[in-house]
Amino acid sequence: MTEYTVEFVGREESITVSDKETILKRCIEEGIAQEFSCRVGMCLACSAEIVEGEVVQPAARGFTEEERENYALTCMARPASDLKLDRGKYPPSIENDGAVGDADAAAADD
Repeated sequence: MTEYTVEFVGREESITVSDKETILKRCIEEGIAQEFSCRVGMCLACSAEIVEGEVVQPAARGFTEEERENYALTCMARPASDLKLDRGKYPPSIENDGAVGDADAAAADD
């Protein structure tokens, strides 16, 4: 078992996470306020942008291949190196879906 340091950008928080546990599990144990909902990689609430480092997350189904390289689902992701994560950052495909839905709703109101 190898342990890695996970730092959260813009916050003075860091935790040590083994390569056998998820980042979210460790956040919960350490009292870090990481957003989550389903814990199975479907809701994407626990997304974080990978600023530096690598994760293993074979079950990250909600992401495209490119997004898997740049974003972590903390409920699924296990560190493969020391990490810097920006919590609450969502990949463009999710952000764009929300923006499109908002525009459609606004147009329907007209």
